[in-house]
Amino acid sequence: MKRKNLRTLLAGVMTAAMLVSLVPAALAAETGEKHITILGTSDMHGNIWGYSYEDNTETTNNGMARLYTYIQQVRAENPNTILIDAGDDIQGTIMTDDLYNKTPEEAHPVITAMNYMGYDAMTLGNHEFNWGISTMQTILGQADFPVLAANVTDAEGNYVTGAGWTIVEKDGVNVAIIGVVTPDVPIWDGGKEGIEEATFEAANEAVGKAIDEIGDQADVIVVSAHMGMYAEFDEEGGSDSAQKILDDNPEIDVLQVAHNHVVVNDKQGNTVIGGVRNGGRDIARFDLTLDKDNNVVDATVEIVDMTDVTPSQEIREIPLVAEAHQKTIDYIAGGTDESGEPLPPLGTTTAKFQPEDEIKGIPAGRLMDTAVMDLINQIQLENSGADVSAAALFKNTSDLPAGDINYGNIFDIYKFDNTLYRVEVTGAELKAYMEWSAECYNQWEEGDINISFDPEYPDYLYDMFAGVDYEIDLSQPKGQRIKNVMFKGEPLQDDQTLTLAVNNYRYSSALKGQNLISGTKEWESSNSIRDMIVAYFAEHSPVAPTVDNNWKIVGVDLNEDDPRRAELIGYINAGLLDTPYAESYNLADYDPLVAQAKENASVLVDGTPKAVATVTVGDVTYYGLRDLAVALAGTDAQFEVGWDGQVVITTGTAYTGSALTAYTGSDAAAATLTAQVDGSAVEADAALAAGNYYLSADAVQTLLGVTAVADGALNITTK
Repeated sequence: MKRKNLRTLLAGVMTAAMLVSLVPAALAAETGEKHITILGTSDMHGNIWGYSYEDNTETTNNGMARLYTYIQQVRAENPNTILIDAGDDIQGTIMTDDLYNKTPEEAHPVITAMNYMGYDAMTLGNHEFNWGISTMQTILGQADFPVLAANVTDAEGNYVTGAGWTIVEKDGVNVAIIGVVTPDVPIWDGGKEGIEEATFEAANEAVGKAIDEIGDQADVIVVSAHMGMYAEFDEEGGSDSAQKILDDNPEIDVLQVAHNHVVVNDKQGNTVIGGVRNGGRDIARFDLTLDKDNNVVDATVEIVDMTDVTPSQEIREIPLVAEAHQKTIDYIAGGTDESGEPLPPLGTTTAKFQPEDEIKGIPAGRLMDTAVMDLINQIQLENSGADVSAAALFKNTSDLPAGDINYGNIFDIYKFDNTLYRVEVTGAELKAYMEWSAECYNQWEEGDINISFDPEYPDYLYDMFAGVDYEIDLSQPKGQRIKNVMFKGEPLQDDQTLTLAVNNYRYSSALKGQNLISGTKEWESSNSIRDMIVAYFAEHSPVAPTVDNNWKIVGVDLNEDDPRRAELIGYINAGLLDTPYAESYNLADYDPLVAQAKENASVLVDGTPKAVATVTVGDVTYYGLRDLAVALAGTDAQFEVGWDGQVVITTGTAYTGSALTAYTGSDAAAATLTAQVDGSAVEADAALAAGNYYLSADAVQTLLGVTAVADGALNITTK
């Protein structure tokens, strides 16, 4: 049945869905049921290979090559599979931003890979506009699939991509796909070529118009929306809200959301909703069952994690993809001269720049002033001539290592191709901006052992300032945290004027988008901030990490002298407790937190939970020998383990090696271990996986001379 008079038929379809969904799967052939699978990707940000160019290492959990492995598996299961994408694909890596997007007339590796993967449609993301509309059109013009943007038209009223929606037919079912992008693009990229002349319509209104245009041509309505569920700027009107799209158009069967890099898995009424993280870390799978009249009678959504999925060599071996990958690696390394010899590094450092995290997953670089942020702000001040500079740590793990610096290191600390603005602000406006930035933190409560962050506030929105001294009082609620702002040794007055250096995105989206300042930019750089950093290293190497500590967090007592805090942090760092990123752990919850750690532990040593890697062969659990050495260090049963053609165990000596990396493979095998224990050969039941030995509970007793009882966790008694 085609979608004639969709809105009036909705109630009837809902009732039919409840009834027909009760039909057993075994009767599907007799009833004429059909199964359509829709796979949705988004925010791949140029990550084809599954590779961190900043670190020059392969990843284990992302990339288009991994997505394709899963896509092919699903297509084998169900030939009636549709593949769509919700945008932000041609931007985000050194490969895209620094090599291919600057020469749009050349074949683009991302679009080449997407063509090979067989996409049925793609929606524009906001980052597709970063280089202006003409560049975007040139790159996306290489696509063998329709690129959709139902809410973006040019000066003549034409869709900027040539289409707002498309229909894909599978097994006699017509699936309409409508694409919309956040209408906030002009806030970020308003100065880019062609954007001022374009019209960005409210997404909910554009979807409604598209549904009316589609009329009775479709059996299924899919909306691919490059925006989050809730408004980013237009809280009153909801023009940039996927929730508003659904509220106004409840006949939508599938809603794909994007942009915020968070997992969304929901169902509202008959609509299944899915969204994934960035970089190809997940894929959204929507499964629809339709009756013989092509009515949707059942719909589910699943977000599938790509961790440890084997990357497709088909994708990696596409000639342009392989060439682009190697070209990027060479570019990071600095390239070669005419004779083929490597060029010298961009510069050098005398030491690493970022402090170590005390708590795993709680970035120290956002809790204190650091050399990374002082370097970026110093460069911005020098290039702009401004009084004050603001910059963000775009990635919590960003760092500059000691020694040679290449382009990957620069990209790691400044991943966006931003330019620099200088704007005049008042003291009151600067303080308002600082308060806006400090909203990223949660308010501290008595008993908290760590500072935590508002999960609704993306990392990249937290700016740190140079040129002023200030304090952030986290005992206070949002909007009342910035204290003791000093400029050139004197308190900053509200009516005082000064100049501020910020990147073009922050100026557009925050300072102007949030109405934090009244002034306009008085200067813009001709080169990118990344180029400025490169030039700084060329002139000043070797560069030493320096920190002026011009700001600090106050108003908190993290109970650093309480041994319970150290114990809980140990459990967090061992992976026995979740990272308290979005909500602080509090000493009032000490007992239930310890109980949780014990529940999560594979081993208890004298009642204390320990993280020990395990493998299972048959129905027997084996415990990592090296991890046991870590777990028993400091006890009466501590031991050192080494290798001298065979395993050598020395009791009474603390282990000095490293812990195991959690094993996730499938080739663990039972083995008999013959070890030298204090000079005597001892045989024990073991397993071997990835070159590491794991001991059974009996072997733990035999080799280590302790009592070990497996009862859920392995309970080891050393005394």
